[in-house]
Amino acid sequence: MQTTAAVAREPRGAFTIETVTVEEPRAGEVRVAIAGVGLCHTDLVFRDQFVPYPLPAVLGHEGAGVIEAIGRDVTGLAVGDRVVLGFSSCGHCDRCGEHLPSYCRDFPPLKYAGVRLEDGSTAYAAPDGSAISSHFFGQSSFAAHAIVRARNVVKVDDPDAPLAILGPLGCGFQTGAGGVMRSMACPAGSSIAVVGGDPVGLAAVMGAVIQGCATIILVEPLADRRRLGRELGATHVVDPAAGDVTAAIRDLLPGGVDFAFDTSGRVPAIEAMLGALAPRGLLGLVGVPPNAGDTLTINIAGMITYGQRVIGIMEGDSDPRTFIPELIAAHRAGRFPFDRLVRTFALADINDAIAAQARGGCVKVVLIP
Repeated sequence: MQTTAAVAREPRGAFTIETVTVEEPRAGEVRVAIAGVGLCHTDLVFRDQFVPYPLPAVLGHEGAGVIEAIGRDVTGLAVGDRVVLGFSSCGHCDRCGEHLPSYCRDFPPLKYAGVRLEDGSTAYAAPDGSAISSHFFGQSSFAAHAIVRARNVVKVDDPDAPLAILGPLGCGFQTGAGGVMRSMACPAGSSIAVVGGDPVGLAAVMGAVIQGCATIILVEPLADRRRLGRELGATHVVDPAAGDVTAAIRDLLPGGVDFAFDTSGRVPAIEAMLGALAPRGLLGLVGVPPNAGDTLTINIAGMITYGQRVIGIMEGDSDPRTFIPELIAAHRAGRFPFDRLVRTFALADINDAIAAQARGGCVKVVLIP
């Protein structure tokens, strides 16, 4: 069948809206009519070849929609199911067995190869028959229809859940909330500093509220996002342009913070968080650095003396099949109001949406085909 997709054809180039051919689902796949798909910074860094990715490509990895067709050997799913699309994992390696699918042995190729690993084929093609890369994060959902690995799919049982805006739960929002609720498992009464009032950072703030953190500090340069962070539960906000961030945090908590969570990927911001950690403090890193070769310098003696820890976090250490329903339930209960971050654009307006998000005119873009 034919569908409409936003195609990335060159690094840093505009997405082009094109009519493409989409295959029927093969074994282990489903076809989903996309109701909405989040725009994530990761989509742009792969378009721009931060990590090599075969172009032209249909990107997009925060989709939600309705199953239209089912391939062979797919169980537990039916045509008409409302679903959120998560990330790919193999389902049978050691980490998958521990319910940590974001650390799957095959995580990188399943997400970043741009093809089916079984035979190198793609789900999309241009009208002339030339291949267009697919299966980004196992879904490639910047399109009206996507061929998705069945293991990516999370059923939405709540009939009142706002399907069109649920897609970011599959990556950005679960990364932020999961980083606090799963990876670091911040206990009630603890303190946390979150760097970045972006979708991931604000999801972390909401996750910290759910966890019962007593002190939640948001470090963010944009006043509107600091204000929103306060409304979502941050107890304090820090403008990094106003001076020394480490000193500002220690003015609030002289002993330092129990936890820190960086979404910026910027070395100076991360070093400021290291300086603000309490003894036995834990720093979680989720931000993609500006340059693939960026490195962090750590004072080894200091880390040993104070027992401080630094961990990398992928997808919030979450198992999407259990954590996404948990976040949907929290939203229904008013405890995870992620809809306040969302602004919708038509998929055809993807380039305008990217510009608006870069200007800070909106926190989280969701594209509607």
